Amino acid sequence: MLQRNEISQTDYERFRQFLEQACGIVLGEGKQYLIVSRLTKLLRDEEIPSVAELLNAIQRGHPRHLRDAVIDAMTTNETSWFRDGGPFELFEKLCLPELESRLSQSCRIWSAACSSGQEPYTISMILHDYLRKKPDSRLKNTQIMATDISNSMLALARRGIYEEYALIRGISPTRRQQFFTALDEDGRWQLNNEIKDRVQFREQNLLQSYTSLGRFDVIFCRNVLIYFSIERKIDILTRLAQTMNPQGYLFLGASETISGYSDAFEMQRTPYGVVYRRH
Repeated sequence: MLQRNEISQTDYERFRQFLEQACGIVLGEGKQYLIVSRLTKLLRDEEIPSVAELLNAIQRGHPRHLRDAVIDAMTTNETSWFRDGGPFELFEKLCLPELESRLSQSCRIWSAACSSGQEPYTISMILHDYLRKKPDSRLKNTQIMATDISNSMLALARRGIYEEYALIRGISPTRRQQFFTALDEDGRWQLNNEIKDRVQFREQNLLQSYTSLGRFDVIFCRNVLIYFSIERKIDILTRLAQTMNPQGYLFLGASETISGYSDAFEMQRTPYGVVYRRH
């Protein structure tokens, strides 16, 4: 097994530089243990003896999948249904009615860094319940774009099949019966098509251009900016603003803020939490 003391300071600095350039994640000092915990299995499976040889292989471009595999392993794919509660209440009770009154046509929503799909599917569930009460709503053709840097996470998300333990994290028994179908005796559940079909998944590195995604009225980019440097945060928020329609809503994580990073948004405090509006 890879040991922390097997990673020299030189190799650690090389790996930090690679990771930030590849996906924007900034490793602080003394995080060798994180590399050990995340990469030991990958190195064993690929029969690569060290982090130095791993970086050399990536630099040579062989095997081709290795770079993506390392990013997959180092990316935090922590997620759950209706995560933190408040932002989704805000979206349901304030954003959707306001969008309905203001937009002349259906809106577009972007779930950035969607991991295994819980966030965009949560949005789809909320939208489903909203439209059930208002079947003639102009939001009935709303599209949800969900993106992630990890192809393996996107593959899981597209399948819409979740283990019992994944459903326990945020899905009530009522919603389970409403939106899922038991798939087999192993405790796997299949998300219903009416929720799946509203979400489109695609690969997207937040450090790269968003132009091909189009424009959005709502963007969820929650618990992502905390992993980036100040310069990366400024760049990402600038480009998110350019991707949003005027008066669009930006949702960030509870510990994240635009303060000091962007003046393109106005912070709005609500009974359900904070949301940012595009000027």
